[in-house]
Amino acid sequence: MAKIVADLHLHSSYARATSRNLNFDTITAWARLKGIDLLSSADFTHPLWFAETKAKLKDDGDGLFSYGGFKFILGAEVSCIFSQGGKLRRVHLLLYAPSLKAAEKINLELGKRGKLASDGRPILGLTAKTVLEIILEADRNSMMIPAHAWTPWFGVLGQNGGFNSLEECFGDLAGYIYAIETGLSSDPAMNWRVKELDNRSIVSFSDAHSAPKMGRELTIFDGNLTYSDLLGSLREQKISSTVEFFPEEGKYHYNGHRNCNFKETPSDTLKRGLLCPNCGRALTIGVMHRVEQLAEKDRPEGYLAEKRPAFSKMVPLLEILSEANGWPVASNKTSDLYNNLIKEFGSELSILTEVPTSEVGNERLSEALGKVRSGDIYIDPGYDGVYGEVHIWPKTEGGKEGKIAERRVKKEPIAEAKNSDKNQLNLF
Repeated sequence: MAKIVADLHLHSSYARATSRNLNFDTITAWARLKGIDLLSSADFTHPLWFAETKAKLKDDGDGLFSYGGFKFILGAEVSCIFSQGGKLRRVHLLLYAPSLKAAEKINLELGKRGKLASDGRPILGLTAKTVLEIILEADRNSMMIPAHAWTPWFGVLGQNGGFNSLEECFGDLAGYIYAIETGLSSDPAMNWRVKELDNRSIVSFSDAHSAPKMGRELTIFDGNLTYSDLLGSLREQKISSTVEFFPEEGKYHYNGHRNCNFKETPSDTLKRGLLCPNCGRALTIGVMHRVEQLAEKDRPEGYLAEKRPAFSKMVPLLEILSEANGWPVASNKTSDLYNNLIKEFGSELSILTEVPTSEVGNERLSEALGKVRSGDIYIDPGYDGVYGEVHIWPKTEGGKEGKIAERRVKKEPIAEAKNSDKNQLNLF
């Protein structure tokens, strides 16, 4: 059975705060570098991008489409802002359609209720349940995945704009939510602590706003490359594995207040209070804290669920090359070395997960890759919209400029855990 590497949360150049170079040629070129097989077409709700989608993608007749040697699923993201239960909700949702006809029906109905041409990720004054009803009426095989489900402002389970459960959000249609996206600030193990997610797939995608960010999170499926197989994999939780950001690097992991350059762990917040000690305003409650609020009491941090797919954590290759060699990430030297390694070993994913560290370059680069694979790195955690900073070595050992991270991340052995070998966290 084939393994399918998928990144199903992308954007086009028509979405706000995205690269102007995000087009199908750029997306497929970077998919080749990254080692991705299946991509989201991105932003099918935008009229101009959808016209380009119909003109360029070839319908394969199995619910998927082809371009440049790659497979695409018709995908989009919408931003729902609405009142429910006496509270203002803000929820981002990933939509997938099994055909152009279904996508056109979805666009027609959403277009009656919002300005789809204003943004590749349109803002809709509709409840999340209403959007789910619309896509299912267009085609019963349409899919919805709540995007970056834990982020405080736009996650379905987020502290500020979300809900305490999927059932609270979607009501009697909650059973049609087969999966949630972890987002950069959480990993699958954090999600395992929430009982409601036991019967749902935990997936990870990049949410790339520029092509080099593609593949920073990935989901690997077992099966045939068809829409029906993908739907079945999500519905039946038949995912092979996921590749993750270190969640501390995500920009909403810790609690904090960006304007005051203040952050802290959930345990510190519980001891001290929910207000910033510098200005007295409310802290932005991060993903780590929010998971703690919704987790089962018998599932503490480090809880290992049974029969869950494996996952690994990685640092993007460009960042590894930058720190190992002391070059800026965006420098020509870093780019040239990246491209040379891809030519030699096939893809970024192969280099990060499969190639022996001794073969990737000089001793320092080999050491850097080995440290990332084992989780022996330092991270200054992200908070309140500020990304965390990854350090393979602390500054005093010659790492990149910046303060030494507050937390050292090290994978713990789980040989005696109740998970099978297949479900171990370290894929490397």
